[in-house]
Amino acid sequence: MNDSIPTSAIEADLEAVEHIRSALNMALKGKAAVVEHVLACLLARGHLLIEDLPGLGKTTLAKALARVLGGKFARVQCTPDLLPGDITGFRVFDQKTREFDFLPGPVFSDVLLADEINRATPRTQSALLEAMAERQVTIDTVRHELSNTFFVIATQNPVEQHGTYPLPEAQLDRFAMKLRIGYPGRADELQMLAASIGSADDRGAERIEPLAQGTLRALQERVASIAVGPMVAEYLVDLAAATRGHRQVTLGLSPRGLLTWQRLAQAHAMLDGRDFATPDDVQAVARPVLDVRLGIEPEAASRVVSEILESVVVPVSPQARRA
Repeated sequence: MNDSIPTSAIEADLEAVEHIRSALNMALKGKAAVVEHVLACLLARGHLLIEDLPGLGKTTLAKALARVLGGKFARVQCTPDLLPGDITGFRVFDQKTREFDFLPGPVFSDVLLADEINRATPRTQSALLEAMAERQVTIDTVRHELSNTFFVIATQNPVEQHGTYPLPEAQLDRFAMKLRIGYPGRADELQMLAASIGSADDRGAERIEPLAQGTLRALQERVASIAVGPMVAEYLVDLAAATRGHRQVTLGLSPRGLLTWQRLAQAHAMLDGRDFATPDDVQAVARPVLDVRLGIEPEAASRVVSEILESVVVPVSPQARRA
């Protein structure tokens, strides 16, 4: 990495990243590729949308992440009768003091799991917009700051469509990426069954050693400093333009989405032990970045993303490789 950064600091960062990686791989067995994307999303200060079937480890993943980060975990089960105040918090009148007290909602956590988010009404979904974008909520004109590492993992079920409210484009654009976990392999399921013998409940997350306070924020700042050379930046801009001109894409990549894609490429570079981003980093995170914001059916998403990537010439100059 950069010679101006002390070697000891670089090693400490890589050790911290490896600690998070190990904890998540222990919680979500056999899904190393998914874990890498989750790590990139976290280090890029994004938020994550998981679209998959129930019972595949979404809650386990969120709990393990909160534990390893040493933060507070909160979960919201989204239903049609959920109110915005149930997420952000609300003010109640104290009869003794004759004043209104603020009762914080679950967004005042470090890791928030919003389960089946598309079952909440659009009004309630929008309550998360300010929290996700600004890491703050405003209640009765009073602004309340959230954790500066506030991280949302939202889930939606692709099968049970009855009683759901599609997420608006404005909210989808607040998510850095969309992932699918998928079923584990046979060997991983056998290992999971063996590990459950003799255990009455799941205590795996409690065995995870949390990071020192401030470590995640330091890692996120390091990601923000990863170099992105002019030709890699031009590559990103050309890819964004390609999404806007594709015949099957009705809503191309927004400038905010482009910034998110760059930050995720920076995070991927750091996970690979480099202090500069390359076109390979851009391509590595392309599918989950575009999947969440182009409004493409899952069956066609892979093909459309491939067509977009193939339509833009990949920079191969020495400047691009060195950033």
